[in-house]
Amino acid sequence: MSATFTEPRPSGALLLLGEGSDLRSERGVECTGALPPASDPDLVERARVARAALGDRAFVLGHHYQRDEVIALADVTGDSFKLAREAAARPDAEYVIFCGVHFMAESADILTHDGQAVVLPDLQAGCSMADMADIAQVEEAWEVLADAGVADRTVPVTYMNSTAAIKAFTGRHGGTVCTSSNARVALQWAVDRTGGVDGDGKVLFMPDQHLGRNTAVLQLGMGLEDCVVYDPRRPAGGLTERELRDARMILWRGHCSVHGRFSAENVAQVRERVPGIHVLVHPECKHEVVAAADQVGSTEHIIRALDAAEPGSAWAIGTELNLVRRLAASHPELAVHYLDSTVCFCSTMNRIDLPHLVWTMEELAAGRVVNRITVDADDAHWARVALDQMLALPAPAPTTAG
Repeated sequence: MSATFTEPRPSGALLLLGEGSDLRSERGVECTGALPPASDPDLVERARVARAALGDRAFVLGHHYQRDEVIALADVTGDSFKLAREAAARPDAEYVIFCGVHFMAESADILTHDGQAVVLPDLQAGCSMADMADIAQVEEAWEVLADAGVADRTVPVTYMNSTAAIKAFTGRHGGTVCTSSNARVALQWAVDRTGGVDGDGKVLFMPDQHLGRNTAVLQLGMGLEDCVVYDPRRPAGGLTERELRDARMILWRGHCSVHGRFSAENVAQVRERVPGIHVLVHPECKHEVVAAADQVGSTEHIIRALDAAEPGSAWAIGTELNLVRRLAASHPELAVHYLDSTVCFCSTMNRIDLPHLVWTMEELAAGRVVNRITVDADDAHWARVALDQMLALPAPAPTTAG
């Protein structure tokens, strides 16, 4: 069987650069600036020459959501934490070129040694989710928890998709970092520190409310009533002291602008359109989407699931479009569908394009370090504490849900 991937249609409400808003989704953040022009064919040759000139002095990392032209130049591809670990495992590389977004480059800087320069080809490649949790807001939230008398029974857990300052806050307060792969293990560790699932301790989970809720309810056995959402834009987070005392999961009001796009209606529509299809989504999707799916997992899990899929089977994937396109191209024996019918790129991730990458490599080859990402020494220390706590957790088991 050779399946043809159906490109989702562009939507006037879901502009490709992430500009404007779509009231049906959870976008919530605008994307400033504009993407550079499409790559000139001459850039491919310039990229090859610059990469050869750098040789082993440079190590290029490419996140799964990057464009194909960038992935083609990467030494290693993976999710955010895999790439940070790969960077730390290359101590001889003078330059670590991180083709991802800002928080990922920060994590790489924390985990690499001082003699290495971590470089982000475009400094505007941020993350709307990470930006939803500002350190001043988080510190204010902790004061709200202290005033409610629950801070001493609360363990902070921050998703990898957060700033170094938030990771440092988590380290200072005895918490840990998690990824979408090990969220269950990390939350179980945090809950066990305050009496277990049946205890009265709490977890402050930042910044993605959906990953926290999905993990707590579908994997730890909590109820939706155990979860409250802290909104940093409202006084006291929009919660009463009673609500904070009764809650087990205090979820930061943040989300991924890509995964927040998918809906339960998308799942129902693709099942009607393609009988017998397997629906596989990322755990950053909303709870009703995850509950309606056949499988749930990180980007690495999604890739492994399709690698192991039975030839001829049909799959609807709920994650970033660049990755879904690549999976469809590498698995012609499968019928791979994008879960939504409209285009949904990660607009900030797509800022890392060939023009920026070529410029970066040419500058480095000429001895000029550009766009270096450095983390404050104190923040780096405490963020490393939180990251090391994550590394000390047991390896996660395969993630599925339905």
